[in-house]
Amino acid sequence: MAYRRRLFNQAFSAWNKASPNGFFKNVSTTSNVRSKEYAFEMACSSVRYGAGCTTEVGLDCQNFRAKKVCVMTDSNLIKLPPVKTVLDSLDRANVPYEIYDRVRVEPTDVSFNDAIDFAKKGDFDVFVAVGGGSVIDTCKAANLYSTNPKAELLDYVNAPVGKGLPVTHDLKPLIAVTTTAGTGSETTGVAVFDYLPLKSKTGIGSRAIRPTLGIVDPLHLKYMPERVAAYSGIDVLCHALESYTALPYNERSPCPENPNLRPAYQGSNPMSDIWCEHALRITSKYIKRAVYDNDDMEARSAMHHASSYAGIGFGNSGCHACHGLSYSISGLVKDYKAKGYTDEHPLIPHGLTVTITAPALFDWTGVACPERHIRAAEMLGRDVTNVKRDDAGKVLSETVLNIMNEIGVPNGLGSLGYTSQDVPGLVKGAIPQQRVLKLTPRKIEADHMAEIYEKSMSIY
Repeated sequence: MAYRRRLFNQAFSAWNKASPNGFFKNVSTTSNVRSKEYAFEMACSSVRYGAGCTTEVGLDCQNFRAKKVCVMTDSNLIKLPPVKTVLDSLDRANVPYEIYDRVRVEPTDVSFNDAIDFAKKGDFDVFVAVGGGSVIDTCKAANLYSTNPKAELLDYVNAPVGKGLPVTHDLKPLIAVTTTAGTGSETTGVAVFDYLPLKSKTGIGSRAIRPTLGIVDPLHLKYMPERVAAYSGIDVLCHALESYTALPYNERSPCPENPNLRPAYQGSNPMSDIWCEHALRITSKYIKRAVYDNDDMEARSAMHHASSYAGIGFGNSGCHACHGLSYSISGLVKDYKAKGYTDEHPLIPHGLTVTITAPALFDWTGVACPERHIRAAEMLGRDVTNVKRDDAGKVLSETVLNIMNEIGVPNGLGSLGYTSQDVPGLVKGAIPQQRVLKLTPRKIEADHMAEIYEKSMSIY
């Protein structure tokens, strides 16, 4: 208890120093009308961690009084032990289930709708997702729309792509069994997909779609290929860094008229900071080992922890421009196919699209909150003795780039098939991502995006 209190006090102090008016900014005792936010909320799925804890899923479903369970996974995982463990557990508990194994890695609006249709026809009362972020996000969407069958896909999709309507109906219990150490989707109220008409990613953000229970079982990580470990691991890094350097929550505007309208992505705050700091330290220590040795269970288990920690952090504070710029990189993919991924369609893994602009982006954002950039670099192992505020962005950029190089991240957008001629299209696809872009600590415009994309063509 004393340790946790000390951590919170440290985060409280650091956050107050980073935000000139601290917690008391925007507080008014005379009026209920505020132009900027003054409060933040913490929400998180229940998380169960332990080697072998997947064997309890059947009992969990039994405890939910499940009569018919929807098990969602993909065409590769259906052949592997994580899914078999779940199905054996359901069989032992005598819980009926149906399997949907058509989840697309990097899902689209088309694949979301296919899963939603399956869920609507099945009349399920519990959902179980077994996989990484693509599977868990797809299952969130299936749960959301099958419990409100009249809703159209864009009703709950973030504005300006969709209507961004609040979720006001009850969803079914969802158990998320994560098989990667990266997305943190088992803890968040976010579901991301490629919206094919715009050739860019978008998503749904609502606390209502958070999994009821996240199962973090390190035994499943043994089956994660090297490149999946690399790109999901570097996603952890970006989640934590973006959350930690995001616009402070009390700088966000407008302040919601109703607390139900407060977004899941609220801006940096002292509680999210605690989780992100843990994630950064763990990632710095273990990511290289976790990538190159799938038998190193200490390292892979540690990255599992880091993934969930960062998920809790960014799930309440939010990501910013690394993710905002990544969505068009994913959506405009040409013929790139990543090693270690079994899908036949062109695919740039999410973690790769996010990290490829990170060095240029953090170099640019350093002036907005230099103390946080320097502190983040220190937590990632950089000696920051005598580092000047003016060099904050450069130092964090170099630190991130070194980690990327160590785990074999390709040499920039050029290695993914992009050229300078593609920059206008990338910018056009990024502009609608205001849900995350507005949390960038510096106001980011189209010309800034173009500059960052251009600098990211070659990074080493």
